Amino acid sequence: MFHFSNIVRTKGDPKIVQGGPSLKQPADQLARALGWFSIGLGVVELFAPRRVTHTLGMEGHETLVRAFGVREILAGIMSLSVDKNAGLWARVGGDGLDAAALLSGLTPDNPKKGNIALALLMVGGIAILDYRAAQDTKPRRPPRDAWRKLYPNRSGFPRGLESARTAARQIAAHAGRNEAKQGDERRIP
Repeated sequence: MFHFSNIVRTKGDPKIVQGGPSLKQPADQLARALGWFSIGLGVVELFAPRRVTHTLGMEGHETLVRAFGVREILAGIMSLSVDKNAGLWARVGGDGLDAAALLSGLTPDNPKKGNIALALLMVGGIAILDYRAAQDTKPRRPPRDAWRKLYPNRSGFPRGLESARTAARQIAAHAGRNEAKQGDERRIP
């Protein structure tokens, strides 16, 4: 990927010759893949609901499929965001809704029950991945009884606050002397 970034660099910029290891954890990569999958599936459900309902033998439920498509797209966008955990949990809940909708199509008069069974298996597999990713990306908080470091007496200055004030006064005095010196030089004809 770094080869593409070299294209947009200006003449004086250094070129990237080698990429390093990715900082993304496997859980982050899975969340990203599930987010893009969700967006892709949502687009299909939103723009081709008749095709989906015909494949499953559930004609007449196009509006429901479109609504599920919007939900998938939103969950996918959330899964790609900084707060990916909320998007992944939305996907887990959506998997439950998908399974319930598919189960309603398992009627004796549906000639495409095999397609519904296959779709249920796929939803189940994706639900396991969604649940795993949601568990792996949940925010990590220390236990309640964990020892926490508190720094109420620290100022952020390694040599202390008074040392920083002294250095600031010296810099200001030096700058004042330089300004006065430059002012004297300007007056001399």
